[in-house]
Amino acid sequence: MISTKGRYAIRVLIDLAENDNGGCIPLKDIAARQEISKKYLEIIVKDMVEGGLLIGASGKGGGYKLCRKPEDYIIGEVIELMEGPLSSVACLAGDSNECPRKDSCRTLPMWEEYDKMVHDFFYGKRLSDLIEKG
Repeated sequence: MISTKGRYAIRVLIDLAENDNGGCIPLKDIAARQEISKKYLEIIVKDMVEGGLLIGASGKGGGYKLCRKPEDYIIGEVIELMEGPLSSVACLAGDSNECPRKDSCRTLPMWEEYDKMVHDFFYGKRLSDLIEKG
């Protein structure tokens, strides 16, 4: 399940793309438009800045803005930054979780197929697919 952190991160990106004025947009404006707690958004945008999704500036005229064009943001990348791997089961979440039953597991191919569908879906979507065409 994708948490509010992942969903709100996408909403922040959409908001910034749709309200781009060339400068930084104050977090309070994003919070008001999206009806999300500013305090919670502070945590989310901090991770997004550290992850290279946003540029943040403090002080007068500060706020946040996209550091790429909307078509250069891949939704799967955003979700994985905010949520971690998209893996459905622990044994596919990374090398450190390799299962000793991997070679004999009858369900592994099903989980691999499911994870590939999820991966391909989210990595096939871009921010530009989600913004309003004004």
